[in-house]
Amino acid sequence: MLEIVRITDWNDPRIDEFGELQTRAYFDPDMLIPMWVIKQMMQNPSPHRNDVLLVAVEDDKVLGGSVFHYLPPAHAGFSSIMAVDAEARGKGVAKALHQARWDTLTEVAKAPPRAVFIDVVAPERLTEEELAQEKAYGFDPCGRRKVFTQMGFKQLDIEYHQPVGGPDGGPVTSMDLLIYAPNLHEVFPLEWVLDTMHAYWVPWLGSERADQATEELKARAKSNPVNLLPPDHACRP
Repeated sequence: MLEIVRITDWNDPRIDEFGELQTRAYFDPDMLIPMWVIKQMMQNPSPHRNDVLLVAVEDDKVLGGSVFHYLPPAHAGFSSIMAVDAEARGKGVAKALHQARWDTLTEVAKAPPRAVFIDVVAPERLTEEELAQEKAYGFDPCGRRKVFTQMGFKQLDIEYHQPVGGPDGGPVTSMDLLIYAPNLHEVFPLEWVLDTMHAYWVPWLGSERADQATEELKARAKSNPVNLLPPDHACRP
């Protein structure tokens, strides 16, 4: 029987098991959070961010997991990664992790958060080489977008640059920003987007660079509030 477990002990061997799983599941290692970073987060909790690792376990085997964060300054969550073992896909593992992530954020925040944010590669901005790598790992970027649409995610209609990662530290411009909350409608306040990304970036970039990245994101906003799109809109005929 599938069980979703919240890991609270940094010595738990399932942390390394999940690390090996995500390495198998993702074609781009630069997009992954090393497990030593996860352990460091758990050993040194921040008052400005609550870091969570959930793993999906069946018969003592880790089939998937999700690393995400509750950001008190924004009353929102940001999910850094969700990975499911190739052999376990299609068994409802991602759906179970998605629901458990929202429930955990609500528990940590003591109220439903504004939303949980994720960044996802944009199929139309991937190179032929990157598309081939995705295919080699059993991924279909448009198929992934359809799954997010079915889960209730919306895409923020804003030009998103991720300053964490990439050559010389960034930016990465091949991703879009998606959000999930049970009662999302057609628009989302720009201020909430900026609050969330600033809170997420500060621990990685420091205050000064996070301030700059947030101002740049604000300048690229097309509207306030931000329009919401179906995540698979670019994949439709």
